[in-house]
Amino acid sequence: MRLTPRSRQALFAAVATSTLVLSGCGGDGEGTGSSKDLSLGFVNGGDTHFHSCLQKAVQQTAKTEGAEVYTANSHQNAGTELSNIEDMISRNVSALIVQTVNVDALKGDIAKAKAAGIPIYLTSVSTSDVDDILGAAVVNLKKVGALDAGWIEQDAAGEDVNVGIVAGAPGAASELLVGGFKDALPATAKVVANQPGMFNPAKAQEVAENMIQAHPDLDYAFVANEEMAFAVRKAFDAAGAKDVKIVTVNGTEDGIAAVKAGTISATVANSALTIGQTAVRNAVGLLGDKKVDKIANIPLVLVTKDNVTEAPQYCPK
Repeated sequence: MRLTPRSRQALFAAVATSTLVLSGCGGDGEGTGSSKDLSLGFVNGGDTHFHSCLQKAVQQTAKTEGAEVYTANSHQNAGTELSNIEDMISRNVSALIVQTVNVDALKGDIAKAKAAGIPIYLTSVSTSDVDDILGAAVVNLKKVGALDAGWIEQDAAGEDVNVGIVAGAPGAASELLVGGFKDALPATAKVVANQPGMFNPAKAQEVAENMIQAHPDLDYAFVANEEMAFAVRKAFDAAGAKDVKIVTVNGTEDGIAAVKAGTISATVANSALTIGQTAVRNAVGLLGDKKVDKIANIPLVLVTKDNVTEAPQYCPK
């Protein structure tokens, strides 16, 4: 990979300096620390538990890599994401790590950073043209959805079943998850409802209340993250639908506990800790022209009662 003149200067300084010191990491739009040799801008996409764990992993790993970190949050808004990227460009960071709000909005974001000579490393998703990015730590979101659908197929054992979907917010992550789930469902599983919960537990509970009222014969529900799944479980239980089985996504500590307790039937663990660590280590390695995979695939584990001990650590301590 060819480096910009600014990146080469940063790397030369890093070699010349025996130790890079990171004194701390700031909140939205702020970074602290005395090291100016290697700096990363992290633009987060939202405010869920996943996003907070991802940011913590990025900050902790950057510290071990000797990099200063500036952070910003786009709060599920593509316009805010572009503004955050423009702010990071003005800070002249060595590279940007972006948990995007929407892949469709990335084209303009990448072009803006590219024009400024600042490479972008993506988390969770990638682009169709990887030549335009530094790299990506990719979660195969379609496979995540497919794993949950596979569990339903096995559990239903050929019976005709009704399935409800509580999606996330409109955008790449939710659409890929739901698309993978629907595509992998058996012909005997009928999707009777599909509504966005906006990655918001209160909204998800409202959606679930309406869903179970309209479809009292519901057998399964796919929920786009565990925080919403807990609210959906609460709504179903209150409506007397405790037999509806819920499958979901993340593999958080609370999610694994819920699987163990049986309140959630299955979840697909995609560790925010692993994503953040991979993003920082690989971005720094690629900036230094090291032999690092440009596109790194994050391991996925379908977690059920039978294998809860195999779930990876989700969030940094």
